[in-house]
Amino acid sequence: MNRAPVGGEHPGPPQAWTRAVGKLLAHGVWNARVLGAENVPTTGPVLFAANHASIVDGPLLYGVTPRRAHFLVKKEMFEGSLLTRFVGGALLQAGQIPIDRTRGDRDALQSVLAVLAAGGAAGVFPEGTRGRGDAASVRSGIAWIALQSGAPVVPVACLGAHLRGEPPRSLPPLRRKLTFCFGEPFTVVKEPGVPGRTALANAVERVRVELSSHVLDSLQRTGIQLPEDQDGADELGLGEMTSDDVPGGTR
Repeated sequence: MNRAPVGGEHPGPPQAWTRAVGKLLAHGVWNARVLGAENVPTTGPVLFAANHASIVDGPLLYGVTPRRAHFLVKKEMFEGSLLTRFVGGALLQAGQIPIDRTRGDRDALQSVLAVLAAGGAAGVFPEGTRGRGDAASVRSGIAWIALQSGAPVVPVACLGAHLRGEPPRSLPPLRRKLTFCFGEPFTVVKEPGVPGRTALANAVERVRVELSSHVLDSLQRTGIQLPEDQDGADELGLGEMTSDDVPGGTR
């Protein structure tokens, strides 16, 4: 049985049944299609950067990614009521990584680095919370991970689960057609002589531009519209990282 990683260790391999549940949600409960799966490297480390507009983005993306991925999940999903502890146990079985959003959770970030160092796949919703999903702003955590690991970043547009005019916390109707678009991978590097914090700021902007551009291109390709501005609340918070207090330097 998987447990929460400690001290930046690898979270352990996802259990096969959790992947089956994710696929059932994506293709049985809802009707998900995947575009651009060929853009995801089949071997070696890869870091998914996805937009976030619906409370079901996390579990559905876990089910449709071409490779099993370890996502950052807010620690509140692993503690508290009996229900959240049950959900948290399932998330641990899926190899997901709890993160404390109230501080720069270096252990969680190091666990992601451990996954990538082992040639695995990891994912983050860099907007940090559920909103319009346009990636108009992103948090610094994923940029720090990308700089530290050198792993290719694959932008992902999660579309259709929450449409314009629908209540912010609503689930999509059963069997709704949803679309997950995987873009071409890119890398961020620290230029020689550039201070660590400047390199981090540059990397954050690169991730923002790449993800927002990919979301826009995917919207134009599919004809799907994003929802209006939301209140930022996120009951599930799967994969979110809201703290900007991450280490600013690079190794």
